[in-house]
Amino acid sequence: MTALLRTVVLAVLIAAFVSPVSQVSPLQSSAPAAAAACTTDPATPKRQLRAMWISSVANIDWPSRTGLSVSAQQAEFRAWLDLAVAKRMNAVIVQVRPTADAFWPSAYEPWSQWLTGTQGRNPGYDPMAFMVGEAHARNLEFHAWFNPYRIANHADPSRLVSTHPARQHPDWRFAYGGKLYYNPGIPEVRDFIQDAMMDAVTKYDVDGVHLDDYFYPYPVSGQSIPDSATYERYGGSFTNIGDWRRDNVNRLVRELDQRIHTAKPHVSFGISPFGIWRNAGTDPLGSNTSGLQSYDAIYADSRQWVKQGWVDYLSPQIYWHIGFSTAAYEVLTAWWSGVVAGTGVQLVIGQAAYRAGASGQEAAWQDPAELSDHLHDNRRHPEVVGDVWFSAKDVKADRIGAFTRVVNAHYSRPALLPARGGATAPGAPAITSATRGSNGVQVAWTGSGTSYAVYRVDGTPQAADPCFFADARNLVGTTRQKTFTDTTATGSAHTYYVTALNRTHQESAPSAGKPAGEGGGGNSTVIDNADAGFAAGSAWGTSTYSAQAHGTDYRFAEPVAASDPAWFRAAVPSAGTYRVEVWYPAASGYNSATPFIVAASGGNRTVTVDQRTGGGTWRDLGTYQLAAGTYNVVGVSRWTSTTGYVIADAVRLTRL
Repeated sequence: MTALLRTVVLAVLIAAFVSPVSQVSPLQSSAPAAAAACTTDPATPKRQLRAMWISSVANIDWPSRTGLSVSAQQAEFRAWLDLAVAKRMNAVIVQVRPTADAFWPSAYEPWSQWLTGTQGRNPGYDPMAFMVGEAHARNLEFHAWFNPYRIANHADPSRLVSTHPARQHPDWRFAYGGKLYYNPGIPEVRDFIQDAMMDAVTKYDVDGVHLDDYFYPYPVSGQSIPDSATYERYGGSFTNIGDWRRDNVNRLVRELDQRIHTAKPHVSFGISPFGIWRNAGTDPLGSNTSGLQSYDAIYADSRQWVKQGWVDYLSPQIYWHIGFSTAAYEVLTAWWSGVVAGTGVQLVIGQAAYRAGASGQEAAWQDPAELSDHLHDNRRHPEVVGDVWFSAKDVKADRIGAFTRVVNAHYSRPALLPARGGATAPGAPAITSATRGSNGVQVAWTGSGTSYAVYRVDGTPQAADPCFFADARNLVGTTRQKTFTDTTATGSAHTYYVTALNRTHQESAPSAGKPAGEGGGGNSTVIDNADAGFAAGSAWGTSTYSAQAHGTDYRFAEPVAASDPAWFRAAVPSAGTYRVEVWYPAASGYNSATPFIVAASGGNRTVTVDQRTGGGTWRDLGTYQLAAGTYNVVGVSRWTSTTGYVIADAVRLTRL
């Protein structure tokens, strides 16, 4: 990246198979089908990491400015996640420690100034807990992005809050280039930085830890890094200060890798270094480039991190266009592919969305096809398992339609995240229903996965062909819930399959197929709280808190001495006997006697349900005679003397 851009950047994790050309490729044994030869389409890879960086420093992406209310901050963040989902991404990398501060209640560092405008001021909620929960509700991986050494984008320590560790330990810091940095050569500093980051890793359900390209500061003309005294004290046997500085960074990387995987083996650790390690003119192992060398300039030996296996993935910032004479995109992508080959480290490319169509950029960046061409080039290298886009606001801006081209050419289908490690896949789920509703086909299942993949195949095949699952052409979505509404289904005959994935994305065998239209034994109608047939008063809130929800969310309300029901309205096709079932997420704080009202032919019937248990599946309320017509069939009342939220989520009616 250019010096101008060094404000923030990072990347993501994992791996994905991207075929270089349409070809016949073997399914791995961890895939849902046993080994078989299947023709796959490189435009619809089954596994591919797709992420964007959400930068907080200087309010680049989020929050858009300091001092926003809690509700405004949260609404902005949800909108970024919804953008990621709309672009068929599967992860976000969020900057949570931009300037030696925290986006969570840290035991080590102050609240970030980028939240409230004042360093150390409590924002009134826990942003990290909120962000992780919202990301997981959309089945997006959440990678926590930390800047290890930068303290401030100014050089005045008196502007730091009085309790800041950099003020309490002035010997830990130095000023350089108008900014403040922690001194990487002090062992206590290295331990402290790791402790500060691990505080978030241990407290929150993050999926990855991400460092960007800031290690020692980028060179400033006419200035020297003021660490000669530190070198004298801690340099030991090093005869070259450059080698000693690189060792300081290497120690941080190696030790952090060990601590992360000791605490949480499933968490991925990755770094997004500057795109050039060394030039071949300096080192025969380097790339055929002539730009700044991060090995020499900022003491980042990114090649060694790969060769030693100290990272799970590397996301070099290849922020140059194809054919750029100093550092061509295609040259560096090929070079980094060779570096990671055979190491087990996954390669994810950092992409410069900020340059596409931007004023002042070179002519190549005014071509709407440039970014898409990068991903076409990636297909030549199976080591490349995905991309990370800098940054969220540029993905949203979509200048000259460049990102729309990327989505249309490369993200036309969802993708699973690349599997990492060698954990055992979960058992296959079992579909309980695939019911046509007003907004598509609603699929429900049981299973033990962390997340699930839903596949749709045209027709009603007698058996699952392994090639149904070889790429993403039949993949309609993923979720951490046990229901999914396929809003893209047509009126044609379809069969659904579901697979389960564990935390590191090993995939189970597929479920038995379920043709659309089959429910719990007959013709069924499902009404979700998000459907037009649902109605509730203003006292009913909306939540995505529980992964047991049917669909994307559910409704909740406090109990009161008044009915104020939430109603599920349905078109009952003919009078007769119907089984009535309800779906709700369960939690220990929910109501133990929630009243459900069934508008039966002979009058309303009330059934109480303990919503503290038994959630995340269909719960049978019994069989009832229902009249034909469109009317409020099932209600959830707030009138109960017991405490805890009453929950309204989904209803299923099945003609017997």
